[in-house]
Amino acid sequence: MSAWAKPGDPTDIVNFRRLDERITTSGQPSVAQVADIAAMGARHVINLALHTHPKALPDEAATVVASGMAYTHIPVDFDAPTDADFAGFRAAMAATAGAPVHVHCIVNARVTAFVLRWAREGGDEVAANAMMDSVWRPGGVWATFLGDDAGAGRPIEYAGRDY
Repeated sequence: MSAWAKPGDPTDIVNFRRLDERITTSGQPSVAQVADIAAMGARHVINLALHTHPKALPDEAATVVASGMAYTHIPVDFDAPTDADFAGFRAAMAATAGAPVHVHCIVNARVTAFVLRWAREGGDEVAANAMMDSVWRPGGVWATFLGDDAGAGRPIEYAGRDY
């Protein structure tokens, strides 16, 4: 069991993380793993990955809805995250009305950056930062997206690979 999960959480979803009782995140789940996410209590799935990615599900919206959850897709270009993308994420989080939500992308990098920025507006920023650090350390455009102008010249580092 990961430090980022609780008993009953899926153990086979890439980079699965639990921020708190309401918010879980991960890389791309499979069709079967979408059902696992629903079984753990999630009521909404927010996908920040592009549907054109080779690891994306063929019809994720239908898969999520068939599992009894609502679905929101915010396609974030990994090479160019924008404030408009973040505004869409903020609106999607607000639309969940406090219900359990699962947010994913392909490897949980985009998501952890978005969750950290969102947590700075009233969530647990310390936990969100630690969660992101367990997946990656953003550099380049992602450092800029997070307001870390000094980090804009740093390369991206992925946990377990570069540190």
